[in-house]
Amino acid sequence: MAEAFLFGRRTYELFEGHWPYVKDPRDPLATKLNGCPKYVVSSTLENPHWDKTAVLRGDPATEIDRLKKRPGGELQVHGSATLIRRLMHHGLVDEYRLFVHPVVLGDGHRLFEPGTAPLALRLVSMRTTRLGVVMHVYEPAGKPEYGAVAAGQRV
Repeated sequence: MAEAFLFGRRTYELFEGHWPYVKDPRDPLATKLNGCPKYVVSSTLENPHWDKTAVLRGDPATEIDRLKKRPGGELQVHGSATLIRRLMHHGLVDEYRLFVHPVVLGDGHRLFEPGTAPLALRLVSMRTTRLGVVMHVYEPAGKPEYGAVAAGQRV
């Protein structure tokens, strides 16, 4: 369960433009986002307007490692692909929650860009929503082991 949220500047600004204005106490996402601390990795954001927001100005890997070592629950990142890639590079991701939507956009940001260090992932759970969104939860599992599958061989 998230106890704080971590954003890159662009994603933060998108969220800040919407979620503070959702006041329905029955909306679990708005309640969580508005009630929990938010940390933004940015060298340009000056005055965040969303309550409980702090800007992380130092070295992002050091600042986030410090946040992760504090007592408490999860520190979640939503969106913020550039930030997530930086966290991956420094081994600071404990769990990946990847949602596959039944839509082909044909374009967009890649989470795993060319040059990303190889990483094995272990499937923790998976479920499909009534709308066909497949939600995968993975944990990092060290370096991948490479093998080969011959034609006609079952995996």
